[in-house]
Amino acid sequence: MKISLLITTFNSTSQLAYTYLKEQGHSVDVVYAIHDAQMIEEIEVFSPELILCPFLKKFIPSEIYNNYPTFILHPGIRGDKGAYSLDNAIREKRDEWGVVYLRANDEFDGGSIYAQEKFAMRDSYKASLYRNEVNIASLQALKQLLINLEDKSFTPVPQLPTPLHKQLTQKDRAINWQNDTTKAILKKIYMSDSLPGILDEILGVECYLYGAWEEEKLSGEKPKEILAKRDGAICLATIDGAVWITHLKEKGRFKLPATYVLKERLKGVKEERLPLIFDKSYKTFYEISCEIEDEVAYLHFNFHNGAFSSDKCMKLKYAFEYIKEQVKVVVLMGGADFFSNGIHLNILEDSKKNGEDGWSNINAMNDLVKSVLFADDVITVASLEKNAGAGGLFLALACDYVVAREGVVLNPHYKTLGLSGSEYHSYSLPKRVGKQRANELLEACLPIGANKAQEIKMVDKLLTHTSYKDELKNFCEELLADEDAYEDFLWDKEDFLEENREMIEAKRESEIAVMHPEFWDESSNFHTLRYEFVYKICPRQTPQRLKAIITE
Repeated sequence: MKISLLITTFNSTSQLAYTYLKEQGHSVDVVYAIHDAQMIEEIEVFSPELILCPFLKKFIPSEIYNNYPTFILHPGIRGDKGAYSLDNAIREKRDEWGVVYLRANDEFDGGSIYAQEKFAMRDSYKASLYRNEVNIASLQALKQLLINLEDKSFTPVPQLPTPLHKQLTQKDRAINWQNDTTKAILKKIYMSDSLPGILDEILGVECYLYGAWEEEKLSGEKPKEILAKRDGAICLATIDGAVWITHLKEKGRFKLPATYVLKERLKGVKEERLPLIFDKSYKTFYEISCEIEDEVAYLHFNFHNGAFSSDKCMKLKYAFEYIKEQVKVVVLMGGADFFSNGIHLNILEDSKKNGEDGWSNINAMNDLVKSVLFADDVITVASLEKNAGAGGLFLALACDYVVAREGVVLNPHYKTLGLSGSEYHSYSLPKRVGKQRANELLEACLPIGANKAQEIKMVDKLLTHTSYKDELKNFCEELLADEDAYEDFLWDKEDFLEENREMIEAKRESEIAVMHPEFWDESSNFHTLRYEFVYKICPRQTPQRLKAIITE
């Protein structure tokens, strides 16, 4: 079937729909919703049999929905209408929420419902719910929508005649530090993170707040007093405890770790350190943790948006090297929302020394990958339960085994940001998928789904969403079931790495040689593309790589 995706941006939900439809053999053309005439023209050129809108903020022109069957994914339940649906669900403390596919018409979110899927609400922030529960539900709803459209006996469910839900303002979201409890503050930040954020003032800086964590041990005499800092975050006193804020965004700027925004204003604030690997014995902000079970270490690294700055690369490297001495298998688990997306672009954009700091970041990332790649005393497993891209994906491919959850989206490329990339990708990717396929993936700059990744041997095994943790545990236990096979694997691995160490290191050196001018040359496309990415500059046209090849 010829299907158009009409979208505001190619976000995780759009990519999930795109990869699934491609895997099912459909011809998929993407249209960015920039303005009416452009949308109408691109739709007419492709002449789709079906239009899907998995992430759309603009109203669809009647020339489109009157001439093509058009369906909009709304992240709300039947009867819910309007923007910021999840915000209201969090604010109202809903236990259950869902998504629906609506037939587009002239009423905002008012069309008949052709598919719906519900999910249990989790006590977390909006962006995390969107990237996890909403995305998983959206895929199930998409599958049901396609079935229903083929079923001639199917009757859509009419949308309820309800008004648009409350449009929350900054006044509705604002924190009253003198009256709001820690729980109330967490909820307010949760329902606004990451868009639109809560506007506040910290040490004289007007900024939006993100990344809230409850603190159990620290407290202060004055609400909003800064008690401590840790790994870029700040801890603020509340009337009944304290809360950590990991990121801030000044008006007209972009999101950064809180200490990067406040800088010298934090003079005298103590650094409240944790052990390299936190045992989660009390509630506080942490990034690296680990569970060890039956000689298997499950190493978690929950870095904000999957971005790895130089210091986080080194901390994870030390954590990996420390933990691998205690077990036989190390599983890289990633974070709550992403496995990893590679180097930290926001910090590089903020830097007054873009080239130097970018160079430091990519080399720190390479050192982390090297530590995993050359770990010949344990079996390593990458657990891709969450999406991964660029250098973050190639960190996963440095492991002996890669498992992935069904529905995960992977982006094995760099060039959309003007980089050629490193992280030993010129060794690890061809080793798994072959040289020709590796080049195709790097040049195409397109996402692929977990099923496709397994088909081309980028991923070794797919695990289901419903029992992912149990299946991962079983997979790791099987690696240890036969002690002789385990020892033989490590002997073979050690021999292979010893024989090929020079070749593998030469790959890294070649990658870095190409990347050097990409960081250091002021005319490098990386600087422009990084700026547009960080500041979320609206696209001027649909990227050509997302257009279907139209044949007569």
